[in-house]
Amino acid sequence: MASRLLDRFTTLIVGLGAATSLAQSAMYDVQGGTRAVIFDRMSGVRPEVTGEGTHFLVPWLQRAIIYDVRLRPRNISTTTGSRDMQMVSLTLRVLYKPETAQLPAIHKTLGPDYDERVLPSIGNEVLKAVVAQFDASELITQRELVSERIREELNLRAKDFNIVLDDVSITHLAFGREFTSAVEQKQIAQQEAERAKFIVEKAEQEKQAAIIRAEGNAQAAEVISNALQQAGPGLVEFRRIEAAHKIAQTLAKSPNVTYLPGGTAQQGAQGGERHGVAAQPVGLE
Repeated sequence: MASRLLDRFTTLIVGLGAATSLAQSAMYDVQGGTRAVIFDRMSGVRPEVTGEGTHFLVPWLQRAIIYDVRLRPRNISTTTGSRDMQMVSLTLRVLYKPETAQLPAIHKTLGPDYDERVLPSIGNEVLKAVVAQFDASELITQRELVSERIREELNLRAKDFNIVLDDVSITHLAFGREFTSAVEQKQIAQQEAERAKFIVEKAEQEKQAAIIRAEGNAQAAEVISNALQQAGPGLVEFRRIEAAHKIAQTLAKSPNVTYLPGGTAQQGAQGGERHGVAAQPVGLE
């Protein structure tokens, strides 16, 4: 009796385990930002796209392939020649995702690694075709136009493979050694030309300033000459008095200068003149 109960219990446990395993294999989850494509062993890839949530399938007969439909970044690099035969290295950054409604077609033609199969090839193709339409200097001065042209061409090519490009931008642009050296030499020459231009302008300004000063001195001399002709020696005497007055004021403010009394100074001056010695103020240290 006990062995029969044990056998029945064992059979029940095994049955429950098998049923649980079968139920688990018949269920699959589609996470947020992903979609599922069902492969059927009898009919192949089914045309429906399964959305987010928990779903059921027939174990062994059907299999769910999960695709990420969120935007993902990818860098595409290439080295090509411009219209004037200059070598250019470019790096392109694209944000892409598969077209959700066309996931069954993508799985049939390309597979889960569709981005590895398509983006590098069409990216290099478009970059080389667009860069060849511009000179090296135009790639620098018209970078927005170049980027726009690449974006348009790449979007057209990606649509052929059911890939949606949300953003395309040039993140790196470099030229060959010869062109870079030529650009640097051109910049140096331009800087030297600007410096020479500045020196010439400065010399011209100094020349104009010297001419203006000379004209001012000539006018001042003419004014003084006219004044002397009109006022005679009186103007000269007046200027001498003004100069003597200024000198006297300056000496009066100095604490180290002392003057002898008027009479003594005059006598000393007269005696000095007789003996060939001029009278001078006495300095106190």
